[in-house]
Amino acid sequence: MPKVYLNGHFVEANEASISPMDRGFLFGDGIYEVIPTFSGKAVALSDHIERLQNGLDAIGINYKANYQEIEAIAKRLIKEVSSESVGIYWHVSRGADVRRFHAYPDNIEPTVFAYAFEIPASQALDCKTAKRFRVTLAQDLRWQRCHIKSTSLLGNVMHFQQGREVGVDETILYNDNMLITEASACNVFIVNNGVVKTPPLDHQLLPGITRKLVLDALRKHTQLTVEETFFSVDELINAQEVWITSSSKEIGAVVEVDGNVIGDGQVGEAWLTAQTAYNHEKFRD
Repeated sequence: MPKVYLNGHFVEANEASISPMDRGFLFGDGIYEVIPTFSGKAVALSDHIERLQNGLDAIGINYKANYQEIEAIAKRLIKEVSSESVGIYWHVSRGADVRRFHAYPDNIEPTVFAYAFEIPASQALDCKTAKRFRVTLAQDLRWQRCHIKSTSLLGNVMHFQQGREVGVDETILYNDNMLITEASACNVFIVNNGVVKTPPLDHQLLPGITRKLVLDALRKHTQLTVEETFFSVDELINAQEVWITSSSKEIGAVVEVDGNVIGDGQVGEAWLTAQTAYNHEKFRD
């Protein structure tokens, strides 16, 4: 049984336990990160730790994320997985109280949990063999603080399940104005005539680390024009290319949205340009 990290100790996964009064268990009162690693090298670790700390500060959890500590624990956990492609899940809840009560309690210790798991290998730089994603669309019915990477993920889980139930890979979400926000577990991009668009950061979407790396990579290493701007459902469906990005997927090429073929139904050349540029940027730490 692989070992996990819990509150300063490495323990067998089936022996790790938390209090049933833990607020992460009772309320989803916590913050998490997923850090991809390849051949032992973490992708944008400092960016992930910064976002973790921003989330903890946003909800008032008294925990200081330490780069050296997280890096050391991650390296130890990677050894538990027989793969060159490993994700590190890092979870900090507010901790265990003596009763279930909505208000933040005083003077409790956060619960810190981490474990490693296999993720897909980086995609080969080949449009013919790259994975093709199919998605569905749904109205975004989640809470209005999606910029916080909270462990309270029921809204995302339900939207993701919508996609699973119709046999697709993801659910792309739109707001009351029919503008795309993000997907249930990814950020979203479209491409038309050399212009790459992704929704700007606000409370409706997560500040994805892969999103950030892709934007930086496109600006540094390509001639593609990049715009952080909202776009509509119709613009998405009629785009030449659609991408979804996340730590485990990197840049995923979407070829079908609710049965509508995107572009020519193939992985596009802009995707190849973007994935190549992303590969140059992802180990910038």
